Amino acid sequence: MSATEIAELIERYGKARNKLVLLDYDGTLVNIELVPDKAKLPVDLTDILIKLIDKPRTKVFIISGRRYNDIDKLLNHLPIDIIADHGAMLKERGKWKQQIPDKSSWKEAIIPLISRITATCPGSVLEEKDFSLTWHYRNSQPDLGYNSSRELIKILEEHIKFYNLKILDGNKVVEVLTNETGKGKAVKKLSEQNNYDFILSIGDDATDEEMFEFFMNNSNAFTIKVGSGDTCAKYKLESIRDVVSLLIHLSE
Repeated sequence: MSATEIAELIERYGKARNKLVLLDYDGTLVNIELVPDKAKLPVDLTDILIKLIDKPRTKVFIISGRRYNDIDKLLNHLPIDIIADHGAMLKERGKWKQQIPDKSSWKEAIIPLISRITATCPGSVLEEKDFSLTWHYRNSQPDLGYNSSRELIKILEEHIKFYNLKILDGNKVVEVLTNETGKGKAVKKLSEQNNYDFILSIGDDATDEEMFEFFMNNSNAFTIKVGSGDTCAKYKLESIRDVVSLLIHLSE
C-alpha cells in the first residue's frame, strides 16, 4: 500500500459509522512458528488490539484456521471475538458456537491417503481437527516437502468430489475441509448480519483468499494481503510490522 492509500483507509475508518475489522492470526499478527503454541501476541500488540476493540462502533474479529480451543488459549487474555476452524466455530461475547453440521465421516476415506504421504516425507505431520484435516510439511526437507505436497494434492483431487470437499494449498500446509466451511462463508454470514460501511480484512495465506474474494466488489471493503504472491486482495503490505503500524493508526 502506498502512503496515499493508507491515508485514505484511515480517513474512511474515521468517518465510518459501522466498522468491521477481520484479522488473520498466524503470518498476519504473529510470525509463523515451528511450534504453533509459541506464536503468542507481543504485549504491545495486545495493547493495540484492546484499544481497537474499545473504539466506538468497531467490531473486531480474529479469523483463523486454527482449532478453536487452540486459538482460544492464545487469546483468552483478550476480550475479542474469534472465528476459528476456518469458520466452523464462532466466539462472540465469550461463548463458542458451532456454525456448520458435524459431518466428518469423510475423514475415514481421506486420512489413509494423507498418512501414506506422511510416511514418505520425514518431518511432515497430519493434524486432525474437528472439521478438517491438515498436513504440515514446514519441518520437512524443503524440496521433498514441496514435491510431496504436489503429489498429495493430486491424489486428493481424485477423491474430494465424492465427499463435497475442498483443498486449501497454504504456506507449507495442505488442508482438506468440507465445502460448507471456509473464511469466505464465515465473513458472508457476518456481513449479512449488519450494514457495515467500513470493512478491513487482512491475511497472508491461501486460506484468506476466499475472504478477499467475497469482498472483491464491496466498495466499503479494504482487503490486504501480507507478503508477496498472487491474491484477490485489493492491497498488499510487506510485513507484520506494516500491519501493526496500520493498526496503531486505527487504534489512536
